[in-house]
Amino acid sequence: MMPGVLELRRRRLPRGRTPVVLLGGLDLLRALGHAGIPAIVASLERQTPAMASRYCAGTVALPPGVGRDAIVETLLRAGRWLADEYGAPVPLFYDNDDRLALVQDYREALGRHFALLLNEPALADALLDKSRFQSLAESRGLPVPRRIPWAALAVESGPVLVKPKTRTGWDHSPVREQLFGGAGKARVFECGARAHADRLVRQLADQLTFQEYVPGDDASIWSYHGFAAPSGEVLEWFVGRKIRTYPALTGDSSYLRLARQPELERLGREIATRLGLAGVFKMDFKRSAANGRFYLFEINTRFNLWHHLGAMNGVNLARVAYDYLVHGERPVHREAGLAYRWLAFHYDRLARREAKLGTARWLWSLVQAPKVYAIFSWRDPAPFVRYWAGRLERRWQRLWHSTAS
Repeated sequence: MMPGVLELRRRRLPRGRTPVVLLGGLDLLRALGHAGIPAIVASLERQTPAMASRYCAGTVALPPGVGRDAIVETLLRAGRWLADEYGAPVPLFYDNDDRLALVQDYREALGRHFALLLNEPALADALLDKSRFQSLAESRGLPVPRRIPWAALAVESGPVLVKPKTRTGWDHSPVREQLFGGAGKARVFECGARAHADRLVRQLADQLTFQEYVPGDDASIWSYHGFAAPSGEVLEWFVGRKIRTYPALTGDSSYLRLARQPELERLGREIATRLGLAGVFKMDFKRSAANGRFYLFEINTRFNLWHHLGAMNGVNLARVAYDYLVHGERPVHREAGLAYRWLAFHYDRLARREAKLGTARWLWSLVQAPKVYAIFSWRDPAPFVRYWAGRLERRWQRLWHSTAS
């Protein structure tokens, strides 16, 4: 091993079981843990909640503040050692756009020591850039909302959805912090003239894309999740449906459930085949309250928080990806259950307040089904303790500095 870079927790590494190196957080880690797959968490931080998990079988200490080349070099050193140790490249999983972009940009080097299944470069890059995705979708006849060019925005009479062209570097981007007020993934304007006249929209226009707004509430937001062989053949899948987001309509998930929707399943398989998708993916749709049609918003080719919920309901796409990459196995399809729901309690409290949902009605919506949570778990409580210990420490430091000054 490499002291200070790769540290393994041998008791959590079953003999003969190839681990995953995980550029990701708790939801994906717990999906892997649910399948008995050991995961080595790679992070720029040294005390993430995921590292406290019972499912964390080791860590890779990525170097902070030194650029992508140094991060990739550290991953390569760890991957080289692990490939020698296990006799074959180990899978590398990732769960946000920045991590996906890193893996795609360095695919040639990383592919020597890690097991990867990525889309071909032109398609992969188009799926990360929302404006390029719009052009791709239009050229392939996919059911996307109508694009509104900047030159036509001022005369657009209907509601307009304003989205970022890309969400890499998203957390501290001016689009998120200024235009979206630090919350949400998009913004709705009542007409194009209002969007065109907005000072921040004009200032950030080169970072934005504009679409017609598809009417409907949070329950109109659906998703199709799957894993595809390189030909675009979907090997396993499930359908998700949002209950609430914060902010409403354009925000982050706060309360989720799985669903069954044969029309959406057929559409999702058709899109995957038409594009020739490979590996894990998530398609985001909205069903129009006006005409009942499903409109495709985006396709993300990475792991995400839904995979924890899918695993608890019997369809574990992280395990499907692992078995395909490590053993070359194709799954036998099984229908996902609908029992468990996923809850981010903090976001859902804000969603409840924004929607002016009464306490009794809100609580009733929560007690209707067993849940998995964004951080808390009865079976894996240490990450919750570390998360709150970190928050309390940061609050204490702010209070100390404010008092000292």
